[in-house]
Amino acid sequence: MPMGKDKLRKWKENETFDHVFEPNLQDAVKGIDGEMKGKWSEVFKNDNPITLELGCGKGEYTVGLAKKYPNRNFVGVDIKGHRFWRGAKTAQEESIPNVAFLRTRIEFIEKYFDKEEISELWITFSDPQPKDEKGTKRITSPYYIEMYKNILKPSSIINIKSDSVLLYDLSKEGYLEKGYDIQIDSKDVYGELVDRVEKDLRDALEIKTYYEKRWLSEGKKIHFIQLKV
Repeated sequence: MPMGKDKLRKWKENETFDHVFEPNLQDAVKGIDGEMKGKWSEVFKNDNPITLELGCGKGEYTVGLAKKYPNRNFVGVDIKGHRFWRGAKTAQEESIPNVAFLRTRIEFIEKYFDKEEISELWITFSDPQPKDEKGTKRITSPYYIEMYKNILKPSSIINIKSDSVLLYDLSKEGYLEKGYDIQIDSKDVYGELVDRVEKDLRDALEIKTYYEKRWLSEGKKIHFIQLKV
């Protein structure tokens, strides 16, 4: 199937999923809040803690976390609906009740989640944006961390997992400058970190996406930073 038609097919199927939300991006540009803001407990029909995966790609990590932690809710966020279609389809096929997906740009995240509505963030393998000197495009930068703090409960955790040395170095440098509370810091998740963290985090770290498996097979190391904000 031609790439364009395949994207259209996935976009159309996303529209049929109750757990996929695709608000009009222009509303966010105009400053209009999404109708789900402050109402995610109604979406999931429970008051369990909510974790976001930002830049979720195919949604593999979002779904993997949801399977491991059935007493938490997970929302994968990405602007490319044809990518997270795979995760949304898996959640539908396997009847995973604690998964949802939101199609939007990360800079508009406050339009869709209320103050202190979120308990935890995962940012997995995001674009390091090497030319982004101000950090306004790199979604792990302090510029974005300050934004995330507006939707996170006090003392929430932000987990950052990456194959990029550049992203790791730039992010850590920014966190140290800001005086953020770095809880865990490693340049080699599987070489040493999984052996020194508690089982709960080890289980989460050991979720591997398709691309992560490929990078590991090429000998790349995976990096990790955890913040408490």
